Amino acid sequence: MQVFLRDEFLHHLSQCQPLFLPQVDQVEAVLEGEVIGSKHGGFQRYLIKWRDRPISDATWVLDEELHRIIGPDILEPQYHSHNSTELSSFQPRGNDGDRIRPKLMLVAVVEATLACGTGACAVVVDAVLEGHAGRGSLRGKRVVSQLQRQRVNYNNRRSSSSRLVVRAAAKDIAFDQASRAALQAGIDKLADAVGLTLGPRGRNVVLDEFGTPKVVNDGVTIARAIELPDAMENAGAALIREVASKTNDSAGDGTTTASVLAREIIKLGLLNVTSGANPVSIKKGIDKTVQGLIVELEKRARPVKGREDIKAIASISAGNDEIIGTMIADAIDKVGPDGVLSIESSSSFETTVDVEEGMEIDRGYISPQFVTNPEKLIVEFENARVLVTDQKISSIKDIIPLLEKTTQLRAPLLIIAEDITGEALATLVVNKLRGILNVAAIKAPGFGERRKALLQDIAIVTGAEFQASDLGLVIENTTVEQLGLARKVTISKDSTTIIADSASKDEIQARISQIKKELSETDSVYDTEKLAERIAKLSGGVAVIKVGAATETELEDRKLRVEDAKNATFAAIEEGIVPGGGAALVHLSTCVPAIKETLVDADERLGADIVQKALVAPAALIAQNAGVEGEVVVDKIKASEWEVGYNAMIDKYENLVESGVIDPAKVTRCALQNSASVAGMVLTTQAIVVEKPKPKTPMAAPPQGLTV
Repeated sequence: MQVFLRDEFLHHLSQCQPLFLPQVDQVEAVLEGEVIGSKHGGFQRYLIKWRDRPISDATWVLDEELHRIIGPDILEPQYHSHNSTELSSFQPRGNDGDRIRPKLMLVAVVEATLACGTGACAVVVDAVLEGHAGRGSLRGKRVVSQLQRQRVNYNNRRSSSSRLVVRAAAKDIAFDQASRAALQAGIDKLADAVGLTLGPRGRNVVLDEFGTPKVVNDGVTIARAIELPDAMENAGAALIREVASKTNDSAGDGTTTASVLAREIIKLGLLNVTSGANPVSIKKGIDKTVQGLIVELEKRARPVKGREDIKAIASISAGNDEIIGTMIADAIDKVGPDGVLSIESSSSFETTVDVEEGMEIDRGYISPQFVTNPEKLIVEFENARVLVTDQKISSIKDIIPLLEKTTQLRAPLLIIAEDITGEALATLVVNKLRGILNVAAIKAPGFGERRKALLQDIAIVTGAEFQASDLGLVIENTTVEQLGLARKVTISKDSTTIIADSASKDEIQARISQIKKELSETDSVYDTEKLAERIAKLSGGVAVIKVGAATETELEDRKLRVEDAKNATFAAIEEGIVPGGGAALVHLSTCVPAIKETLVDADERLGADIVQKALVAPAALIAQNAGVEGEVVVDKIKASEWEVGYNAMIDKYENLVESGVIDPAKVTRCALQNSASVAGMVLTTQAIVVEKPKPKTPMAAPPQGLTV
């Protein structure tokens, strides 16, 4: 058995050289072992399994100082792993005799499956030694005992029937009424906290986070921050959290409305289930009623007519902040209804709108492990390097040189390629999770020749050199100078927004002129459409809303409001608008009796009644937050025309559409669908299984004779 520095091992594998190792085709798997060390340093163990060879084990000790920091009590078990190895300290020195320090290196992961059975293993240490130009540049002493060289056959030691058994943690189980009561308690606690923010006179909620507490008015942010101590109640809270998250993902706003609706449907539904109604039939009744209401909602929604509608929608979604509404309307004016809006923090107190060169790509991140903002599930880079290629990347050796160069620059890296798979993707993910690399990857947009054209557009925007396969360019040989530069990159699961460096402006205009020339020469309807789309992407640019505030707390709250306003605006452009203030849902409740007549089953009709009663909850809560009796407000809205409702800001009943109190129809639809979906699942739940809390270890008593 041999023990190698990890970079030597990978080099010999890539070259398929049998210098100290068997041929590469004899490698069955490379397993990532544990990191041994402390905050002062450490090393990574790798287990290499060979085909048809016995097992042994070994490790490196990098130098005496590291050995002293870690301590022999931690290292000792590693010496005697499998009772086959004893290894004394290794002291690497450079050509000048100075001690060499280990540092982090890129972690390569070979995708393989470790099959059961016997085989030979060697441990390879993850360490790059500064000044290490090759094996000849190191001098060190390694003492390995005879025991290490023994071949141990595990077939003679253990039968194949022996296996590792992992016992699950103990569970608490609640049934029937106990489970429903626990779920309801958790749902109420979360919905009460979220519901405080509903309406123009809604309150704020303070979230105690690391550092300065955050003051927010955003439903989904509050929902995500809540974790209840009781595991069963927390399960109920998690269900409402799911409603808010789903609504935020699909519509970008309306999370509080969805949470309030879900709580009300669940509350009324559980009362009927406790009284003996069939929960499955109730769920069917709820689903059928909601489907009918969505059809009615689509009929009554009207399209956005102009700037004033956009301003009104944005203002309402931002908590009746007309300044934010005006900013969103200005941004839409500059980039158009199909344009791209980006939100940033401003270095001043003022909030401004600028249009910068850039484009949006309809591709999201390949792996969610690249996410840098877990709250929003997005990747955010500033001053990122960009690799643009139409090649498929699957091998480690293709990207290792480039990753090493960008790591030295301390710059984030965005890779846009046909695809990234296998060990290349695994390498990126592992190094991203370890904090060694700041990297993300997306697939190239489009197909065929159109894909190449789009990649060339992206290369022009970022100033990158397009690494085209038909030109014979190899990714492994890509230099830093051939990479592009983006001032800001934002990647979601569905799309990528690139804001270009200002130096790319002239090249972008030249590219637009070239595409316009192609457009004037083509006769194909399809080509005309696609070329016009490319021109729009390049010329529209990105409207950057730079949000300013006096304090960090105010800035975070303001950015969340701007984000809600942006999402609501695009949702309204997509599916139209309806009266706001919960009035649309109240008016829809008057349509339920007609839907109920189509239902035959008695319990399904109960489901329709539950939806009818729940639909008035958001409007009632808006009135309650404004200090008005909710039931009175609901009755007056029901007796009014479709567009008439209660304006809580000025305490007046009026035509809400004319006065600018409007909601996107998409937000109302998503809130209704998602709340009904989760409520139906809760109603058909009869047991909860949660992990049993572990008893707290009592504090040790102080020594006798001491004053505490």
